[in-house]
Amino acid sequence: MTTQPPSRTKFYRDKRNGKFMGVCSGIADYTGLDVTLVRIMFLGAMFMSGGSVLPLYFIAGFVADDKPRELAYENREEQRFWQGVRQSPARTARDIRSRLRDIDRRLIDIESYVTTENRSLAREIEQLR
Repeated sequence: MTTQPPSRTKFYRDKRNGKFMGVCSGIADYTGLDVTLVRIMFLGAMFMSGGSVLPLYFIAGFVADDKPRELAYENREEQRFWQGVRQSPARTARDIRSRLRDIDRRLIDIESYVTTENRSLAREIEQLR
């Protein structure tokens, strides 16, 4: 029986960056918010609800899986990309298609410049020999 690879779009507890159980740091990673802000919002919710939010924290801590090591981000840009995927997959797909179209246009320009009869380019290449 094979197991599925971990998903970057799933909520995980982030124990490596967490203080207690990693729920707030997991929420911060999932949403893209600053972890300190998430902790402050949780404390505010605790006081405003009279502590009734605390069982939800523990339930999330016991139910959610730990973030797998292979999902650690290599840089901030990669982290922002995956947070964008979680927030709006359609927008992320549109952005990727747009980038690929731009790369394709640039490659077409380069190809047409190289393949057209260009006397100055031919002269430059001949001088390099």
